Amino acid sequence: MLIVFYMLLGFRAGRCTDYVFFGTKTIGVGENVTLTCARPTSEYEATLYWIRIVSGSWPEFLGGTFAFDYDGVNTTPHITAKQEPGTFILEISQTRLSDTGLYYCIKVDQLNMEFLNATFLKIKGPEPAITDIIQMTQSGPLHPGNPVTLQCSVLSNTENNACPGNDSVFWFSTRSDNSHPNLIYADGNSDECERTPEASSTKKCVYSFSKNVSSSDAGSYYCAVATCGHIIFGNGIKLDVKGFNMWDLQKANTVLFLLCAALATSLIVIAFLIYTIKKKTSSCWCGSKSYTHISISISFGANYNHVESIFHSKFLCLSNRWHTREW
Repeated sequence: MLIVFYMLLGFRAGRCTDYVFFGTKTIGVGENVTLTCARPTSEYEATLYWIRIVSGSWPEFLGGTFAFDYDGVNTTPHITAKQEPGTFILEISQTRLSDTGLYYCIKVDQLNMEFLNATFLKIKGPEPAITDIIQMTQSGPLHPGNPVTLQCSVLSNTENNACPGNDSVFWFSTRSDNSHPNLIYADGNSDECERTPEASSTKKCVYSFSKNVSSSDAGSYYCAVATCGHIIFGNGIKLDVKGFNMWDLQKANTVLFLLCAALATSLIVIAFLIYTIKKKTSSCWCGSKSYTHISISISFGANYNHVESIFHSKFLCLSNRWHTREW
């Protein structure tokens, strides 16, 4: 079919703008529609074609016929191209949303190609029940490794049941480097659904997405809900992830060095104080120990020789100290 269309494009087009008819039609999903094109029965060598152009797709050949009366019919599962008296019609039954596009009727006579009419057909689907999508804002800046939970509240009208079934929720992210949006998460089940007290016909469903952020996760995050052939986006939320820079690391290293130096100085001071106290204690050990032994000996009634020996030792210690001072 594409080969036929390419061959048509190779022909010389004539009288394209003087006689072409352009129109629009809007119908609902599931309805039938008929597009009509005039058929010049007197031009025996002419042929007629229906083609469709849909955004993002190649042109599609739908059917063709001769200008003279011909019984041939081009049929697809829900599209039929056939002749009627003086016309060449295109019937689309049980229309779908994918049938939205631009339909052309083309007449080819030897090396001449003429666009007879063009119709933009819009298939209108049911209106979604969603009334609003609210995303919770971030409370403050984040640092790499911090957990974060993004929440999306979807408000819908319960009285509108045009599209039964669960809605599909997607999370998109756009980085701060202006890269293309990325799909990061898809969820079909809400964490919590309840009716709002303000209006009993309004249902509120909360969807959440959690992760541990890194420095590359800074950017905007959007919650999108797919329902009734539409995609509805939330207002978005911006995550501000602040990483550790070199200045912060230098300050941290400086503080750590000062703490280590203070700890080492404290240990040296403590060791010096312990040494000084022990030295002073050892210089008075002789006198203190002698007095203690005398007291104990007297209290427990020790014999006279033992008391005299201890007292003599004490007297010798004190005599040596007095002589040293006098000298």
